[in-house]
Amino acid sequence: MKTIRRNTHRLAVLFVLPLGIGMSVAGNTAFADSRSLQPQQMLPQYRQECAACHQAYPPGMLPARSWNNIMSGLDRHFGTDASLDAATVVQIGQWLEGNAGTYKRVKEAPPGDRITRSAWFERKHRELDAVVWRHASVKSAANCAACHSRAEQGRFGEHELRFPAGLPDRYRQVFED
Repeated sequence: MKTIRRNTHRLAVLFVLPLGIGMSVAGNTAFADSRSLQPQQMLPQYRQECAACHQAYPPGMLPARSWNNIMSGLDRHFGTDASLDAATVVQIGQWLEGNAGTYKRVKEAPPGDRITRSAWFERKHRELDAVVWRHASVKSAANCAACHSRAEQGRFGEHELRFPAGLPDRYRQVFED
């Protein structure tokens, strides 16, 4: 009888242990996919140089390849010359690459390395009319802070949404759904 109990216990360990490990790995994967887009510590040079012209986008919004493309083409940065000295380019580039998105939704570089053309961005914003993007208080899809009250902290959840000032009320339902 003791032998049967020991063997039963061993069999239970053989079946339950891998299940627990599998759940732990799956749990970590889910956590990695939902991690913050913004690192806890913002690189001061990134904020100083990039946020001088636009929002300092969270590095997790693009894969490393996109950030590398952007940093290697600062002389033609989306129609503007945003050139920096070589040391600053290396420092910011390494920080962006180290904090780039690695989870499923940003695995592939979007067309033109534009956040607003990524599949996940288009899916999340598909209910918005082009009129919303062109409205004076929004200006473009790249102006996250127009609708996301905590965009500067890298928070883009539904609870941080706000209705842009001056936008006609007929668009309010999209923000409240």
